[in-house]
Amino acid sequence: MTSDPADLTAAEHLDAAREMAAANRPLLAHLLAEEAARRTTDPATAAGIRAAFPDPAPTQEETD
Repeated sequence: MTSDPADLTAAEHLDAAREMAAANRPLLAHLLAEEAARRTTDPATAAGIRAAFPDPAPTQEETD
């Protein structure tokens, strides 16, 4: 593995996302998967990655 995070590939980010999901770290898994999707050139593959690791944060709506 490289010491510069900018040098990581989409596949390496996706592997890390899977590891974080297995370690019950869903937010970290989501963030790593989002970066993997961003680095993926195929839109369908990127959409599949995003679907596999949805944002675990609850949606908050503003109220008056």
